[in-house]
Amino acid sequence: MSSADDPAERSRAVRGAHEEFVTGGTVGAGVRTVVAGSWRRSAAALPAADFLAPVELDGAELEEYRRAHPLASVMPLFRELLGTVADDGAHLLAVCDAYGRMLWVEGHRGARSRAEAMNFVAGARWDERHAGTNAPGTALALDHAVQIFATEHYNRAVQPWTCAAAPVHDPRTGRLLGAVDLTGGDQLAAPHSLALVRATALAAEARLAAGAGPGPLLSALGRDEAVLATADGRRIHLGRRHSEILVLLAAHPEGLTGDQLATALYGERPVPPVTLRAELSRLRRLVGPLLGSRPYRLCAPVATDVARVERELAAGDVRGALRTYDGPLLPTSEAPEVCRMRRVLEGRLRRAVLSCGDAWALQLWADSAWGEEDLEVWERLLAALPVSAPQRGGVAAEARRLREMYEAGVRGGAAGVRAEATFAQRPRP
Repeated sequence: MSSADDPAERSRAVRGAHEEFVTGGTVGAGVRTVVAGSWRRSAAALPAADFLAPVELDGAELEEYRRAHPLASVMPLFRELLGTVADDGAHLLAVCDAYGRMLWVEGHRGARSRAEAMNFVAGARWDERHAGTNAPGTALALDHAVQIFATEHYNRAVQPWTCAAAPVHDPRTGRLLGAVDLTGGDQLAAPHSLALVRATALAAEARLAAGAGPGPLLSALGRDEAVLATADGRRIHLGRRHSEILVLLAAHPEGLTGDQLATALYGERPVPPVTLRAELSRLRRLVGPLLGSRPYRLCAPVATDVARVERELAAGDVRGALRTYDGPLLPTSEAPEVCRMRRVLEGRLRRAVLSCGDAWALQLWADSAWGEEDLEVWERLLAALPVSAPQRGGVAAEARRLREMYEAGVRGGAAGVRAEATFAQRPRP
């Protein structure tokens, strides 16, 4: 808001629009577009507009998780740039991961005490799906900086607060790591608050870039088109075919002949050799001497997110593998060898999640797009949660819904078919 705006008047106007939306589903003309979209997503995911965000991590489990998180290395910078602002202004500095799970909530003692009443605490889940419209959760959903004023929050319990948040990315791969947030009173509704958190996020990304490891890095998980981060700091966005070629060559450091590469890309389809040569020629113009020939190979070691997941699984680090796994390998690729690699990696990770009995790992898989209809995972999660866990009721309801859906013969996509197959093999109560 500008300095001429009356926060109380604005709050009353938006509160009326919020009540109209909650009761009738209609968004008034005075509601910002970014807020209206978030309200709709929140209403689709949440049963009511009064609730507490779930606390998923605490104690030693929380300490272990945030100690291993990439944003831990820039937490001193966050405190340097925003910590004093939070303390002096009776605000809170909060940092969450890419799933909206709060890693740190620090600042003014009185503000922290009030925030605890609505579960705005480290370990709580504040993405839109679990907490409704709020600055860190909506910033993650939209992948850009967001300011949420008072009654713009979907959850009535959060409406006394105003917050501004900005996402933080891995500077080499562009991967979303989490968000940094400033939460407090109406005074945060001014434009400088949003500018401050945005500048802080950019400073954190610069600090992460300075500490990044050497050598090329190929990121292909959860992306239709891969990104190659080069040793000199460039980020090359690859087309789909070039993404497939680099993924395949990275998986075969010994190199592939033209026939082997053609089979991996096209299968048994008859494709003229000139087609592959043309693709490789265009790729060489992008990556230069990194691409060699006779056989086709990468002329320098290229780290990949696929290989990192495989290493973490081999070491028994299921949580680490889940943190690295951003989704299926090049999910829209139809190249036969890429499809095989995708199935193998997802299958290995899923089996590791199921066998580890770790509620945190099971929850992360169940909350993902590829696991949201995986009945076996939801039932294992329910069994792994302590009776006192605050999210247990929601997990039980979702497991029951999926079981009823599969018993009725409803098919829920690839994840649903897999879950139905596992369900059919298990003894029924």
